[in-house]
Amino acid sequence: MSEQEHLGRLTKLAVLIRYYILAATTAAGSGHPTSSLSATELMTALLFGGFFRYNADHPDHPNNDRLIFSKGHASPLFYAIWAAAGKLSEEELIKTYRKFGSPLEGHPTVSFPHTEAATGSLGQGLSIGLGMALNAKYLDRLPYLTYVLLGDSEMAEGSQWEAIQLAAHYELDNLIGILDVNRLGQRGETMYGHDLQAYEQRLAAFGWETILVDGHSFEEILPAYQQAALVSGKPVMIIARTIKGKGVSFLEDRNGWHGKALKPEEYARALTELGEIDRSVRGEIPKPHDQKPLEPQPRKAQPLSYPADKPVATRTAYGHALARIYPEFPRIVSLDGEVSNSTMAEIFQKAYPERFFEVYIAEQNMVGMGLGLSRRGKIPFVSTFAAFFSRAYDQIRMSQYSDPNLKFVGSHAGVSIGEDGPSQMGLEDIAMFRAVLDSVVLYPGDAVSTEKLVEAMARHRGIAYLRTTRMATPVVYAPEEEFNIGGCKVLRQSDRDAATVVAAGVTLHEALATYEILQKEGIFIRVIDLYSIKPLDLAALQDAARETRCLITVEDHYPEGGLGEAVLSALAPMSTPVHSLAVRRKPKSGKPGELLDYEDISAGAIIRKVKELL
Repeated sequence: MSEQEHLGRLTKLAVLIRYYILAATTAAGSGHPTSSLSATELMTALLFGGFFRYNADHPDHPNNDRLIFSKGHASPLFYAIWAAAGKLSEEELIKTYRKFGSPLEGHPTVSFPHTEAATGSLGQGLSIGLGMALNAKYLDRLPYLTYVLLGDSEMAEGSQWEAIQLAAHYELDNLIGILDVNRLGQRGETMYGHDLQAYEQRLAAFGWETILVDGHSFEEILPAYQQAALVSGKPVMIIARTIKGKGVSFLEDRNGWHGKALKPEEYARALTELGEIDRSVRGEIPKPHDQKPLEPQPRKAQPLSYPADKPVATRTAYGHALARIYPEFPRIVSLDGEVSNSTMAEIFQKAYPERFFEVYIAEQNMVGMGLGLSRRGKIPFVSTFAAFFSRAYDQIRMSQYSDPNLKFVGSHAGVSIGEDGPSQMGLEDIAMFRAVLDSVVLYPGDAVSTEKLVEAMARHRGIAYLRTTRMATPVVYAPEEEFNIGGCKVLRQSDRDAATVVAAGVTLHEALATYEILQKEGIFIRVIDLYSIKPLDLAALQDAARETRCLITVEDHYPEGGLGEAVLSALAPMSTPVHSLAVRRKPKSGKPGELLDYEDISAGAIIRKVKELL
């Protein structure tokens, strides 16, 4: 095919894709046609210009190039390019887009097989792409490229710049961003409008190679993709000047059209402006290389061992667990936000440095990277202080829509961290992670349970959160004890139990101390280690509710959304009272024991509550 024929074919495909965009959004009565029209040539050239290598019959092929729409509202364009590739019928696109039960959702989700990750909350796609590019270069050692379509509005997001600086740090020359600078956001002009040099200067300062193009000229776009694939040692950003609503005169560069579908009469007018539409033309995508990723064979993990007389912090046990089980789970990767000597991920780093990635103080990007690695088959363990996951909660909640296998570990939880004070205390983290659909929330109280639960997390497919503590705690369990997600341990029990104390983590040891004191006074209590807060062991809790007068939950966490509310909600149909001891005062600096007393979650507070209720 000659160059002119190639350009002519791409032009026909662009017209067809514009037709699909307008037809689908008009039929749906909603969507973002103008944001899609601006990037039509950019995506047409990428998929059908001979650069993007992808086996469309096998979206999970390990060598496929990856395409992420960070500007997820441009989903009409995303689905239209796959229709133009012959992987989606015109009828399905136009009749089912945004309809209930259709995989063609308003913003891309993985229910559509060619979606790499769910997007739509702006500022997240580049981090996801970074994780995929990192996987290709440093883990699987595969030649695939990762492309991310970005909108100019989302370049105001701090998460973008977290990703931009880290991509340059890791020299990800297999990561190519495509910045659609169409000037207009939702309510007017973006921060820099059409000033491409403003973006170029900033990106170059962060260490990126930049290429400026007219985003509607195939003669400029095609060489840009060719040049981008040849850059070595740094990521590339193609900065394209585009027109929002391109191809329809009454939409072009007009404010007020964001997120609005055309009315039928407007649609008819727009079609006349598109000109002749060749609805039979289809784009061809070259196949990828057939190279296998590096995949170490699993080996049995070594048994664990902790002396019963030596207290160990659960955060330390986490680091040992990750290093111990890696041979059995060789897809494990560790990401940490520059606190690995506190989360103790450094133990894994020292044992397997090639599987550890320092992400620095950039938690939003870290979660997005973890999602990208997860979508490429890895088992990322993402660790930082429990409090700091709140910065990345949007990334965490969005990840659930990508069906990820993603593990979070939050250290320094609760007031028990002591003198560092409230800024460092994770007191909302259980609530945050409980709110994520189908998540697992684990809170071990000693080293053995921590090790076993890290292993359970690695076996479990999905989102799981492990809460660890700073202070050393006694070893409660023997190494052979088993721990299952959804279980608990009844550590003290008799047929004379007056009340049940349900605790986890640090407060488990306060509950055990309470038992020792009260039983000397002839008062017996049941003690439950509720190490699995979600899902929880409903049967054990129901037994306790039937067999004792009341339940007292004790947690180093705010009452809202924590362990107590989980138990209360589970036992709501029963009449047994549930009383919650939790962090209810504004925390302050102090010794751990002082703070547990101050918040009424110490052994002394539990004793007072038991006696008050009996």
